[in-house]
Amino acid sequence: MSGAMLDAQNHTKRLFSDKFRKRSVPLLFVLPALILLLAITIFPLLYELRLAFVSWELTVSTKATFVGLQNFKDILFHDARFWSSLKVTLILMIGGVSIELIIGTVLALLLNGLKRSRTFLLSLFLIPVLIAPVVAGFQFRMIYHDQYGPLNYIIGLLTLGHWHGFAWIADPHIALFAIMMTDVWQWTPFLMLIILAGLQAIPVELYEAAEVDGATEAQVFWRITTPMLIPVIIIGVLIRAMDSFKLFDIIYLLTGGGPGDTTETISYYTYLQGFKFFSLGYTAAMAFIQLIIITVIAQLFLRVQQRQPGNE
Repeated sequence: MSGAMLDAQNHTKRLFSDKFRKRSVPLLFVLPALILLLAITIFPLLYELRLAFVSWELTVSTKATFVGLQNFKDILFHDARFWSSLKVTLILMIGGVSIELIIGTVLALLLNGLKRSRTFLLSLFLIPVLIAPVVAGFQFRMIYHDQYGPLNYIIGLLTLGHWHGFAWIADPHIALFAIMMTDVWQWTPFLMLIILAGLQAIPVELYEAAEVDGATEAQVFWRITTPMLIPVIIIGVLIRAMDSFKLFDIIYLLTGGGPGDTTETISYYTYLQGFKFFSLGYTAAMAFIQLIIITVIAQLFLRVQQRQPGNE
């Protein structure tokens, strides 16, 4: 009897050991990635959240003082420059992404109708996306030069010498538009590629059935193509909107937020607070406000995405 009990205990231990091994081995494979995620994402985020509730001015003192929600109050109710930079950011995001969507859709429709030269043209269109934003910033800094830039020179040739040059990134009335066009030039092919992939994923049978029913090209576009593309467009626009909200490198290289603060985005203003004014607590609070804003924007897009037919 004792031998049977001992065998049962040994069998139970083996089963427990096998289950533990099956669960622990996958965990061991995931553990390095989990530790890396905690080290480079979660811990800095929690540390930054702690900083948001303190006043830490490195130009005045090396000691941090707990102030609670004071940083958030100062930003939201007493910092006009924050709201100005947020306005500039939203203008660049909404205006730039809208233009990219329109041009990208037109280019995708044109490429989708091609057969032989589609791959070659697609490779050419994707070159701006492959260029680093720093390189794109330097390129357009030369292009926009008021005296030696090729843009003023080409416009001068087209106007037969009646154009005498324009300070594209020095004029407060046009500098923001110049920034927007730089972003549009670089990232329109990204939306074009996403929409082209969506067009090629639409079943051919839908177009054949519409042709049999006698539908016009406009009806096919609005009743078949557009509804099928909306989920793809939402994802592409969401990605570009989040990226545009963080626009910094082009601003830094082209205008430095100027003239004045006409092109100062919220990311660039955060950089100034942290790396020019060394106000660490204030900067952390501003970063968390940006995180909340972009999270709300993402949730709105995702809700629209979920309401599309087939996603309920």
